[in-house]
Amino acid sequence: MKVLANDGISKSGIAALEKGGFEVITTKVAQEQVANFINENNVDVILVRSATKVRKDIIDACPGIKIIGRGGVGMDNIDVDYAKSKGIHVINTPASSSESVAELVFGHLFSGVRFLHDSNRNMPLEGDSNFDGLKKAYANGVELRGKTLGIVGIGRIGQATAKMALGLGMKVIAADSFIPEVDVKVDFFDGQSITTKIVSQSLESLFKEADFITLHVPAQNGYIIGEKDFEILKDGVGIVNCARGGVIDEVALVKALDSGKVAFAGLDVFENEPKPEMAILMHSKISLTPHIGAATGEAQDRIGTELASQIITLLS
Repeated sequence: MKVLANDGISKSGIAALEKGGFEVITTKVAQEQVANFINENNVDVILVRSATKVRKDIIDACPGIKIIGRGGVGMDNIDVDYAKSKGIHVINTPASSSESVAELVFGHLFSGVRFLHDSNRNMPLEGDSNFDGLKKAYANGVELRGKTLGIVGIGRIGQATAKMALGLGMKVIAADSFIPEVDVKVDFFDGQSITTKIVSQSLESLFKEADFITLHVPAQNGYIIGEKDFEILKDGVGIVNCARGGVIDEVALVKALDSGKVAFAGLDVFENEPKPEMAILMHSKISLTPHIGAATGEAQDRIGTELASQIITLLS
């Protein structure tokens, strides 16, 4: 059987699939050519990440498809229910990238509280001529320890983020419509651990209480943080979004950054991917990454081998 990994797959994933008797194709096929390629090459399984979309048109055009796999968590680029109605298995890897995304969240948080993103822009330009001026400009950092982190969405990635926050000595609060409470276990290198219970609270109370907010929700029909919501946030709040573009009103975010209501933002995802608005890209108070939350070697290895395991189980 043939597997098309159109957005790539780790070497460990390829090895596991080949050991299971599958032929793995890693040719990058343009979106408009995906259906033709699948049919011409008798592909049984298509694996995607966030780039390739598997919508109704491809599903209808490719009756030979047995599995659609998503390397990662979000499934908004796949017509999941329609595929299942056609008898196609739809799989993903919700646990594989949690730690990688959570670490990126803290990369943005540390960058924001210590101005690293802006300092790294300006030191090459002015470091030799305005060292003291830059030192003064970036001298008002704050510590994360002892601050309150509000996690919107306390699923797997939210819980991984909570563990890191607890390890730093932060207070963690959460809002989640589907998870009323969760026990979060923080494991240490020597085999010891601590477990703490996080009880979900209202989104409005989280907005009022949190010093920093991180979003871990799927794609939404509307904004989680819209123009009116910015009004009730704490003054000087920091906001990180490594989940999905479109859950924060970016126009309102820029206004809040300019007014000082929001101290900084860290964005890995954007309303207009792959062409984020220039006002976002050029803003000195925004730490930026190009949708790389799960893009670590460790996460990709886990994703590849987990997808391989599911495919072999389903089709053997």
